[in-house]
Amino acid sequence: DTFEETRGTRRHEAIDIVAPRGTPVIAAAAGTIQKIWESVPGGHTVYVLSSDGRLRYYYAHLERYREGLVEGERVRAGDVIGYVGDSGNAVTGNTHLHFSVAVVNDDPHRWSGGTPVDPLPYLLGRKRLPL
Repeated sequence: DTFEETRGTRRHEAIDIVAPRGTPVIAAAAGTIQKIWESVPGGHTVYVLSSDGRLRYYYAHLERYREGLVEGERVRAGDVIGYVGDSGNAVTGNTHLHFSVAVVNDDPHRWSGGTPVDPLPYLLGRKRLPL
């Protein structure tokens, strides 16, 4: 769990899930593709707003997006949205999914922001997301 680790002057506030290049990345929950974005730190990224508008999921360092993925598309939990890679500031060859969850406490139409929540306990079934 790398959520509390620091990266330079900032906290990581995400987990890195190591996987081979090209492994399908699936939506953690149902929602809407809010933003498909290319950035220097995250590389190929996808932001998903939960169906109820209370959580924002962020997937980064993708190798590529699922063919035909578009902003505004509704996805179900388990739908493929992209493929694991090392884009952005990931070390070349260090293929992984950078995954974060944030509680939306601002404008749900914004595609970033919110209060970060460590997703690992929820993925492991130890806790329920704060809703």
